Amino acid sequence: MRDLEEVSLTKEEMEAIRLKNTEDLTQTQAAKRMNTSQSTFQRILSSGYKKIADGLVKGKAIKINKK
Repeated sequence: MRDLEEVSLTKEEMEAIRLKNTEDLTQTQAAKRMNTSQSTFQRILSSGYKKIADGLVKGKAIKINKK
């Protein structure tokens, strides 16, 4: 995996994806949990999905930043 190009998810992107897909929360519920607006939550979620799709389609390693 060291030779793979990386795509990095932020802590917020990972949390948004977890809340939406693992916890099955609505965007409104998840936004409240993250103490943000629904529109900001949507932007974070979309950014995370785009990075994951890029990694899967182009065979990149997906790194999750912990900071």
